[in-house]
Amino acid sequence: MLALAVDLTKNPSFDWHAFAPEIALVGTILAVLLADLIWPGRSAFQTSRIASIGVLISLIPVLTLAQDGVNRSSFGGAYMVDNYALALKAFFLIATYVTILISVNYIGEGDYYQSEFYFLLLTSVLGMTVMASARDLISIFVALETISIPTYVLAGFRKHDRKSNEAGIKYYVIGAVSSALMLYGMSFIYGVTGSTLLSSIAEALSGNPDGTALVAVGVFLSIVGFAFKVSAFPFHWWAPDTYEGSPSPVTAFLSVASKAGGFVALLNIIFFGFHAQPNTYWWVVVWFLAAASMTWGNLGALKQTNIVRMLAYSSIAQGGFMLVPFAAYGIATRGAGTNAADVAVSAFQSVVIYLLVYGVMNLGAFAVVIAIARRTRSGEISSYDGLFSYSPGLAVIMSLFLASLAGIPPVAGWFAKFTMFRAAIEAGGGWGVSLALIAGVNSVIAAFYYLNVVRSMWFKPAGADAVAAKTPAPLSAAIAICTVGVVAVGVYPQIFGKIAELVTTAG
Repeated sequence: MLALAVDLTKNPSFDWHAFAPEIALVGTILAVLLADLIWPGRSAFQTSRIASIGVLISLIPVLTLAQDGVNRSSFGGAYMVDNYALALKAFFLIATYVTILISVNYIGEGDYYQSEFYFLLLTSVLGMTVMASARDLISIFVALETISIPTYVLAGFRKHDRKSNEAGIKYYVIGAVSSALMLYGMSFIYGVTGSTLLSSIAEALSGNPDGTALVAVGVFLSIVGFAFKVSAFPFHWWAPDTYEGSPSPVTAFLSVASKAGGFVALLNIIFFGFHAQPNTYWWVVVWFLAAASMTWGNLGALKQTNIVRMLAYSSIAQGGFMLVPFAAYGIATRGAGTNAADVAVSAFQSVVIYLLVYGVMNLGAFAVVIAIARRTRSGEISSYDGLFSYSPGLAVIMSLFLASLAGIPPVAGWFAKFTMFRAAIEAGGGWGVSLALIAGVNSVIAAFYYLNVVRSMWFKPAGADAVAAKTPAPLSAAIAICTVGVVAVGVYPQIFGKIAELVTTAG
């Protein structure tokens, strides 16, 4: 053992370039943590500047790794850096940068501890970047908990607000239950396959049909655990209250980056591990989760009078739309489709595209919500009445984001919906077609509550106290970035289409 240790010190095989984004993030986290010692007090300016610059610096090695074009494997294949991982790392970092822009004035003007806020935010993002490369059950679980634990604290960051306390407690309790279920399911899979490596699991499942019942239990429990993380029905209970009670920038972060982290974990598990075991019928569970989440989320959003709760239920429904390609792939593996390999590629691309588009449009919508709330001090949809008459810019931009969420051309949401429908239809059979029909009906339902807000902004009279909203420069920058993204991708969808094509070369 001693000889081995000495040999390892003489022949290091650690790929520093592959881990450069995470190393840069760790450095940023330490700098933010120490900022209070250098600048005592609660200065949001210094800590937010360090956090934003650090996130941008972390993007540089992502770009150099992409330029290098070499797939890098570490720890026996448990950690991969390929096109798929790099695209998602870039997405998480950019989404975090926008979140920081949204947070600067909100956190700086409130009764918050600045360094702690950005420390927790960046720690969660570190888990997301690791998740993008994780190809092992243990690394996936550790990454997912690194994402989740800081967000439990962030959800309850308004310590003197009962709703925020309730949000944090609900999120923590349900998150802990989901983690336990997921880990229990993973233990079954390890017991049958003898490995935690996803590639080895896939090989064991395809070459040995024994233990199918135990694998089915393990897969079921693992998927249920992930369903909690992505707020899929019927494991969505925490989402509306947590979204409403959390600080608004945290809500934006939870709805986009944190949710995407859960979906990336599900992508890794299913497409790199469970795909070789179609006899477990895992896709039936995902089919139900997709159909129920779409329907319950949209019906719940219809009756909401608070914009944040409406977007919370919308997030549940959007998660259902994102689950459709997973089910489509499972349907194809059962022989319902004509070409399972082609459907697998289409489904994989669809999930990635939907994640990217959803991130841009939902972050933008929450940024506008924060901008309007600075004037009205209200999250009620009625406070949006007549917005176009006194703040036409925000009204137009919010209309674009809501139209995108509804999937209305020419903004980006239509492309995400198109790829989702294509995956379901290509899967074929009654299961695939019926899921596409359910998604179509739910898209129409969603248009009602999205366009209801648009109607309030454009056609209802403004209140007597209506004044033009003053939007701080960082928040305006965040809104501008998301607006450009939504319009550019909607008009020229090949931007995300090319990225999706690249990620399918992942190993």
